[in-house]
Amino acid sequence: MKTEVVVSLTDQFEAHAQNTDGGVEFWLARDIQHLLGYTKWDNFLNVVSKARTACEVSGHAVFDHFADVGKTITMPKGAEKEVPDIMLTRYACYLIAQNGDPKKQEIAFAQTYFAMQTRRAELIEQRLLEAERVQARKKLSATEKELSSVIYEQAGGNQDFALIRSKGDQALFGKSTQAMKAQWQVPDNRPLADFAPTIILKAKDFAAEITIFNARQHRMGSEAAISKEHITNNEAVRKTLLERGIRPESLPPAEDVKKVERRLQADDKKALKKPDALDA
Repeated sequence: MKTEVVVSLTDQFEAHAQNTDGGVEFWLARDIQHLLGYTKWDNFLNVVSKARTACEVSGHAVFDHFADVGKTITMPKGAEKEVPDIMLTRYACYLIAQNGDPKKQEIAFAQTYFAMQTRRAELIEQRLLEAERVQARKKLSATEKELSSVIYEQAGGNQDFALIRSKGDQALFGKSTQAMKAQWQVPDNRPLADFAPTIILKAKDFAAEITIFNARQHRMGSEAAISKEHITNNEAVRKTLLERGIRPESLPPAEDVKKVERRLQADDKKALKKPDALDA
């Protein structure tokens, strides 16, 4: 396919067919119909029908990707008429392209275009999840630092902070910190939290935040009182997780958060040098 044709089709798909509704991206079937080289609506509906079936077979909810709507079109002499249309997600468009006539150059283009678009969206989603985990780890570090300060200010010392944190782990996981480090194969010189999934980082942070609040609110004046409070809060968080079907000690470890952070920083540097790095 010639470069000028690819450029032309890309412009059409991105400028004329893409829409958003409340931040949700979609395409209208009647726009896609012509972009894919189908002149007759009934012929195009046959392709859509195959795509719906493929969507259902793949385990996705069809109505989440193919939503029937109405569209008003202008008739000759200025009259208006409402015709049926379909709102399509990117995934739906991809399935339609996969089930279209491969002899059409528009179909050949669309198959690659939507496959790349879907992959790019997956990469963006993955990056957002990784950034969220890095931020959750930083937040936990800040919260634990504040808790250590509270213990020092109110109890006159924080020599046992590591022990208090370990007791919190025991209450949250039902296992000791060392047992979890062995299970997750965490190096002895690294914190358990550096390998914890985001949900655990946020759970630990929430329990520590409650401990800080209650230690100040009730003016707890001993490490023992604050330690007991911290254990209670981690037990409460564990209970909530278990009730929602999440067993902390059964979760697999996440990638070393330091590696994730370095990768994100490297990607940021590449993006600054090459604005279209995500498209590469």
